[in-house]
Amino acid sequence: MGEIDRIASDTTPIAALMENAGRAVARAVRGWTRPCRVLVLCGPGNNGGDGYVAARRLAECGWPVAVAATAEPSPGGDAARASALYRGPRVPFSVAEAARADLVLDAVFGAGLSRHLAEPAVAVLSAARRLVAVDMPSGVDGATGSPLGYAPKAELTVTFFRAKPGHLLHPGREFVGALQVHDIGVSASILDQVGVRTWRNEPGLWRLPVLTPASHKYTRGVVSLCAGESMPGAARLAAAGARAAGAGVVRIAAGVMADALRLGPPGLIVDSAPLPELLKDTRRRVWICGPGLTPEEAGLILPQLLAASRCVLADAGALTWATSMPERLRGAAVITPHEGEFTRLFGPPGADPLGAVRQAARRINAVVVLKGATTIVASPDGRAALNIHATPALGTAGSGDTLTGVIGALLAAGMAPWDAACAGVWLHGEAGLRAGPWPLAEDLDRHLGAAREQAAGLQG
Repeated sequence: MGEIDRIASDTTPIAALMENAGRAVARAVRGWTRPCRVLVLCGPGNNGGDGYVAARRLAECGWPVAVAATAEPSPGGDAARASALYRGPRVPFSVAEAARADLVLDAVFGAGLSRHLAEPAVAVLSAARRLVAVDMPSGVDGATGSPLGYAPKAELTVTFFRAKPGHLLHPGREFVGALQVHDIGVSASILDQVGVRTWRNEPGLWRLPVLTPASHKYTRGVVSLCAGESMPGAARLAAAGARAAGAGVVRIAAGVMADALRLGPPGLIVDSAPLPELLKDTRRRVWICGPGLTPEEAGLILPQLLAASRCVLADAGALTWATSMPERLRGAAVITPHEGEFTRLFGPPGADPLGAVRQAARRINAVVVLKGATTIVASPDGRAALNIHATPALGTAGSGDTLTGVIGALLAAGMAPWDAACAGVWLHGEAGLRAGPWPLAEDLDRHLGAAREQAAGLQG
């Protein structure tokens, strides 16, 4: 965002952007709560300048406002000019003043802070009963979402132009509260100049395949799965996800489990032939390897799929087989680990999970989907998407198997791996939201058709 601010200032003066930002904050506060006593905490930089403008605008609307500054802005700068235009009360930057206010506006540091908050800022922010943050709650890293020591929890955060990664990444999301993104006059064309590589995952970032009069089951794609002996239900969940997400044909390579699996849904094809025989069918381009497989089973199957140059989505048992040896997964198109599996493969994601997932994708030359409170989808070329369109209720056994089926169906329909992974994660989240507060994994596939319709409407 620093580079965006620099380019934007070439065409729009910082003072104008600051005025627009402060006006947006004041407007957001007025829409958020009734008039009350507001204390605006201002730092010495541009974030503080936004705070001075917000204080002035709220005062002009008749709100009782006071400003407390950690330090005065540098003379002659834009923040200093904003400070001079504010003519209202100024009070000490103190715990007592913060505790007295009905609402505290945090304009101390914003998203650019890269060090721990120090006293007295920690004590003063801690004393706020209700807090609205300007750009980012002070103390939360805008790039990673990690708190830098202490950080206050806002009930509303007002940011500008675009959300930052720290607004969407966990645990930053827990400090942000409700997020509002406001236009302050920065041209969207600047995004092309800075080469943005991180996006919020939503329809429009990707486009789902569209059926035509000439479509048939093979143009919609064939998804193949490998079932294990001990947990065949995982393969059935993945197959149901693939079918509901639009795959034209779904087949399970079941081996000795074939007779049992044939008692399942009539539209599911179950094969008992050995894998080398099945791989002779070139229409079976996309394979899911891992759900329900033991590491030993996956270790026999995955190398055969990769040697046959199939488009492979690896999960579960296949990831466990590659523990501490992620290079075993090179050749896969997509892998979908949860945090525990990711840690066993690549080490803990740490304080910068976005950077860790990007590095993992480059290391194995595959799209990596790190499932979690904020699911991160990263491509080997550096692109990344952050998905918060989901519900914690998806944290149930088998939900990840359904997700592999959804992504597999989109791969089979011809979507590129990163697009298919992003779209699959969003559709899975939408299905979870539609399935109610306590869904079972078996419930999710019933909502995937409606999720696709929702995505199609939103992508334009």
